[in-house]
Amino acid sequence: MVEKQEFMINMGPQHPSTHGVFRIVLELDGETVIGAKPEIGYLHRGVEKISENRTYEQVLPLTDRLDYVNAMGNNLAYVMAVEKLAGIQVSERAQAIRTILAELNRIASHLISIGTQGLEVGAYTVFLYCFREREIILDLFERATGGRLTYTYFRFGGLFQDLPEGWVEEARDFCKEFLPHVDEYEDLLIQNPIYKLRTKGIGILNKNIALNYGASGPVLRSTGVSWDLRKDSPYLMYDQVEFDVVYTKNGDVWDRAWIRLEEMRQSTRIIKQLLDNLPEGEVQAEELCRYVVPEERSSYFAVESPRGELGFFLVSDGSLKPYRMKIRSPAFVNLSLVETLVKGEKVADVPLIIGSLDPVFGEVDR
Repeated sequence: MVEKQEFMINMGPQHPSTHGVFRIVLELDGETVIGAKPEIGYLHRGVEKISENRTYEQVLPLTDRLDYVNAMGNNLAYVMAVEKLAGIQVSERAQAIRTILAELNRIASHLISIGTQGLEVGAYTVFLYCFREREIILDLFERATGGRLTYTYFRFGGLFQDLPEGWVEEARDFCKEFLPHVDEYEDLLIQNPIYKLRTKGIGILNKNIALNYGASGPVLRSTGVSWDLRKDSPYLMYDQVEFDVVYTKNGDVWDRAWIRLEEMRQSTRIIKQLLDNLPEGEVQAEELCRYVVPEERSSYFAVESPRGELGFFLVSDGSLKPYRMKIRSPAFVNLSLVETLVKGEKVADVPLIIGSLDPVFGEVDR
């Protein structure tokens, strides 16, 4: 008679398939995962505490370094939280440009997610294709902001500066050329029979568990919940454009990848509408002074980042610095599902499941 014995293995923190500095201790019965203990904190920099010792303006560059794959979205959530706190108004042109840039960054983020999903099943070509299109988006960002990864382009009351001459036409050209490439990703990876065998029915997430954990973004929408802050709690220009909330019902790895693919099409749809109807006017508030000094109050503002609900809670004591700042990180909340999702799956599927949550650990650890 052969005796069975469970054993433990380490995955990370140096493991490339953990999408960053993340450690998970797996308890295995053969190739089957029967337990998992995730460990985070390897990238912790204390951003929330540092922010309490800086002026509101000095905090802005720190937000780029949280979810560095979606730096525009982090800038946006923080800036709009401060504007809500201080009662600052923003022009329509600035709002439209903010929306365009946020959607371009959503596409860039999803391209990384789709591309690395390809790497995890041995499909290297789609990874290169995704980074090819992402490079064009980074070129657009560099033209507008001067940066390629961190931007600090949004300002309280508007933008650092208006878009450069010819930028709108370049963005239109990108949208025209990008949609056929999305079809390529779908053919190469998402509808690939081998990829389907590896991902369908793997890492299934139950709708009730997702809601109880506070999941959001594509992770929640893959369980059949049609919840998107751009539709359900509109901000910027999202109530003035047409787009569909993409959701499925199976809650597995394949569904989460397909949602991100389809969201790139919807983001392109939003961008094209705004480029064709870009308002004229200034991009900075006239009444804005050098320093923001809100009254004693608190505010919370959330945006729909590529990973879900990204929110900033700010408490003002009437000084130049926030008395308290708390970040509601969607990547952190979604990552808490890992232990539930990997149980009962094979050890080879663990990187796929982690990758399907699309974590960025600068945002997880903060």
